[in-house]
Amino acid sequence: MKTYRPSDEVDFVIVGSGAAGGVMAHELSRSGFSVVVLEQGPWLTEKDFSHDEQNDMYHPEKSLRRTPPQTFRAKEADTAKTADGINYGCLVGGGTVHFTANYWRFPEIEFEQATRLGVPDGSSVADWPITYKDLEPYYTKVEWEIGVSGKAGNPFEPPRSRGFPVPPLPIKSEGVLCERGAKKLGWHAWPAPMAILSRPYRGRAACVACGLCGGYGCEVKAKSSTLVAMIPGAVATLRCEIRPDSYVRKIEMGPNGRVTGVTYFDKNKKDVFQRAKAVVLSANGIETPRLLLLSATNAFPDGLANSSGQIGRNLMFNGGGGASALFDHEVNGWKGVDVSRVIWDFFEVPRELGLYGGGGFDMRGNHYSLGGGTWEGEPTWGRAWKKRAKVYHNNWCEAGAHATLLPVSTNRVDLDPVEKDAWGLSVPRITFTVHPQDTKLYEWFGARSRELLQAAGAAKVTEGHGGGRATQHLLGTCRMGKDSKTSVIDADHRTHDVPNLFIVDGSSFVTSGRGQPTMTIQALAFRAADRITQLAKARSI
Repeated sequence: MKTYRPSDEVDFVIVGSGAAGGVMAHELSRSGFSVVVLEQGPWLTEKDFSHDEQNDMYHPEKSLRRTPPQTFRAKEADTAKTADGINYGCLVGGGTVHFTANYWRFPEIEFEQATRLGVPDGSSVADWPITYKDLEPYYTKVEWEIGVSGKAGNPFEPPRSRGFPVPPLPIKSEGVLCERGAKKLGWHAWPAPMAILSRPYRGRAACVACGLCGGYGCEVKAKSSTLVAMIPGAVATLRCEIRPDSYVRKIEMGPNGRVTGVTYFDKNKKDVFQRAKAVVLSANGIETPRLLLLSATNAFPDGLANSSGQIGRNLMFNGGGGASALFDHEVNGWKGVDVSRVIWDFFEVPRELGLYGGGGFDMRGNHYSLGGGTWEGEPTWGRAWKKRAKVYHNNWCEAGAHATLLPVSTNRVDLDPVEKDAWGLSVPRITFTVHPQDTKLYEWFGARSRELLQAAGAAKVTEGHGGGRATQHLLGTCRMGKDSKTSVIDADHRTHDVPNLFIVDGSSFVTSGRGQPTMTIQALAFRAADRITQLAKARSI
């Protein structure tokens, strides 16, 4: 691997190596630029991964899902308190190493929601500065460069220019149940697009159906994480250095209004300044705004590139309603990938019901033998409980939606005035309350989930909905837009205030999407890399 000295002024420093950062490293280095990627976590490979559920449960500090310190409150008037944190993927490859790997395209309406549906009171819904048509070639590029299994032709998917590079993964038991229930209801179950290989592709093996995708690294490289799909290609250019165990604490500014590089703590806790002609932030929807706020200057006292006051605002996750069920027969959801069928009939929900937005369904079984339980009314101890716990493990299944969550200006990330991390830096403070319109939508999706499970033949169903702070899919905190007063970056992902500072990750989202966001994060990254390359070669950065 090519290495650089901190005193070398590289073309780009990229902060983060996950869904977006890995793509940016791959594309910019292949375009001829010198690149240093700073990743706060370690550089693991498949030999470091194991499916040790007991270790994961009792020693979470050793799991791939790290939980940095954070504080939380529902409203700005409340006092923030420490609580279970939002899980990050703190390692090379980021969250793509341990994600479930659902790869959904956003429908066309997502990018022009304000124009087509209006803006609900109390929300900050806006149109994106780009359209689905602008992004479609890059969705296709994600599928072919990253490696996505699937089947084209879903009647509810947006237009596509090309099919999938590999066919869909085999259907599993929950997929059969999903098809059965959907057929009875007149809905459409379709093979799930997954960033997990059904066949060997570009030197990587096909899925071996080990059953533990979410929360675990893939031991055969079948999961298309940036760790295996992007980082090796970047390193192979001999223009990209990956520096793990590098905790970035500040973006440095020069007297001319341009960034000059970043300062970070290395693995020996030494303060290091890496010079760069431009900086790309791909640290996630929590850490990117946090780093900008930590980098305040006299010119930007409220946070670097924050003349709009929008950095950290409009925090979104993915919401959704759901239900879980017991069947009279074994489902054995622990076999194979998490999802094999999806239902996209409700990307646009009935407006006459007073609902806003939409989403899609999937069905999943129980992948984990530890940490499960039983419902109320069941035995709670001894042999009788063990017998029922086994039934729940094998016969349990859930249906759940991944749906719209409205952006709200007061849902935000800022710096906690009291709590510090291990480096002495202010931790992120999360302020979040779900919008009432979202609660209505999730209740509606919860009822549809119940219908689906009952139609599939469930013996017992319990309904619920996700209407609070989530722990993944960190979106919206540095939104893109045409107006520098209401957004942080432009359509090229360049900050409005600083010409050589770019933000490419989920924080750029204007709306949450009607489903899983990782594919859109990567499509945006491929597009951003093209635009940044054009700007750099035109000497416009």
